[in-house]
Amino acid sequence: MNTSPWWHGGTLYHAYVRSFQDSDGDGYGDIQGLTDRLDYLRWLGIDGLWLSPTMPSPNHDWGYDVSDYLGVHPELGTLEAMDKLISKARDRGIRVMLDLVANHTSSDHPWFVEARSSVTSAYRDYYVWAPPKADGSLPNNWVDDTGDPAWTWDEKSGEYFFHNFLPEQPDLNWWNPAVHAEFEAVMDFWFDRGISGFRIDVANGLYKDAQLRDNPRHEGAYIYGTEVQGRYGLQHLHNFNQPEVHEVYRNWRRRAEKRPETPLLLGETWVARVDELAPYYGDNDELQLAFNFPLIFAPFEAPALARIVSDSLSLFPAGASPVWAGSNHDLPRLATRWAGGDSRKARMAQTVLATLPGTFVLYYGDELGMIDSDIPPDRQRDPLTAGGKNGQWPRDNARAPMRWDRTDHAGFSTGTPWLPLPDDDRINVADQREDRLSPLTLIRSLIALRREAFAGSVAEYCVLTVSDTRWAYTSGPLTVVANFSDEPQPLSLSGEPVLSSRKIRDIPHGLTTIGPWEAVVQYTGRAGTGLAAAPEHTP
Repeated sequence: MNTSPWWHGGTLYHAYVRSFQDSDGDGYGDIQGLTDRLDYLRWLGIDGLWLSPTMPSPNHDWGYDVSDYLGVHPELGTLEAMDKLISKARDRGIRVMLDLVANHTSSDHPWFVEARSSVTSAYRDYYVWAPPKADGSLPNNWVDDTGDPAWTWDEKSGEYFFHNFLPEQPDLNWWNPAVHAEFEAVMDFWFDRGISGFRIDVANGLYKDAQLRDNPRHEGAYIYGTEVQGRYGLQHLHNFNQPEVHEVYRNWRRRAEKRPETPLLLGETWVARVDELAPYYGDNDELQLAFNFPLIFAPFEAPALARIVSDSLSLFPAGASPVWAGSNHDLPRLATRWAGGDSRKARMAQTVLATLPGTFVLYYGDELGMIDSDIPPDRQRDPLTAGGKNGQWPRDNARAPMRWDRTDHAGFSTGTPWLPLPDDDRINVADQREDRLSPLTLIRSLIALRREAFAGSVAEYCVLTVSDTRWAYTSGPLTVVANFSDEPQPLSLSGEPVLSSRKIRDIPHGLTTIGPWEAVVQYTGRAGTGLAAAPEHTP
């Protein structure tokens, strides 16, 4: 019996709940909608389902401002609906993960309401407060995610409170042991209900410099979606990535491993370099997975990507699983950011990500080749980025509703979708399920290939060739050759390929050429070019 963690060699699907499936006609996706589409996700072959925030919230940041950690937002469903989703997903071999926002709460959370009621409140030290400097100026030069000062004045108490994001999202004070106890209780509540893990929002946040020292200036240009440091001219030296955060994850890992099935702790780790990312794995005793933003922010070039993969696998602790994702709800989609709308590049990119050792994360709609929408400013709904404040890219462009078919509301809703549907109605599930060469067919084939080739393990990786136009490597029994150029290249394999990002399964025997922006996969020890279908698996 394979006792490896389920995410080793597995595929995790990231569903932005409000944009996945609406069940009641209000135009917003919901938990029942997810339950209704579980058979599609089983057909796709995924192992885990990560939900964007589902907890009660005033939605100043669409759920990333939690007002109750032990509930479900009424627009999305109920606790009973969540229990049903967890149970029915488990029946189909799919584990459900929630988003845990531990860096900050909503300003409507009872903790903060009580904290700002009096400087002597028992909850005052749940948050980060500071008086003005002697000259009346702000406590320091920190800015929030919009570029505005990260300190908001509280008239009643005569102090500022700190927020890395919006003023409606006050940061918690993790120097306070009571905050630790609160989140241990929150995690236990959801684990007891059958949740299989958490994606931890702002996992490199939590602690702030105890002395609240100024952040240093950052010299040079900053390009959104390509860098972590330098935004708004500052380095985030003192308000992120503090060393004390690692003991939080060591404690959470110890607690998780006491459960019959160890839950997954997946960190949103916004760091610039792999050597900054590796410590979040600890000595294989902290997070089991940490998102690789150095790869996400890398240019779509073979040397850059190959270097980050090699560095990750060499720096992470033995037995740890890397995690590879090309898109998420905060950034332009892979098909736009890396591929520039070129379907060949998008298909090749997904083939590379899906054949690397570790865990593959697929953002909803990426299996269809969805590109970013161009939602007009008057239709944008994201309070943090709507209208491009301070030069920000509008995140709504990567959050458009899923197209299930070509009907008026795309099978997403019987009402008016909360965001405009993607313009191209050909990018839909129904049509692509019938097309043997579609992006959906490719992704399903890749997931099936991963399951068969990696079998719950973190495969051995070896670079064969890296140049400006070519990246070839082995990943367990797979040999992958990717052509990063506009010209065909000669191909020499020891056997027949089982998959091509362009042809999928219709690959001619004796293939000697790889096409422009194409990846070809050979499976050592497996005869023929057939691909296994996604199995009807159970945990």
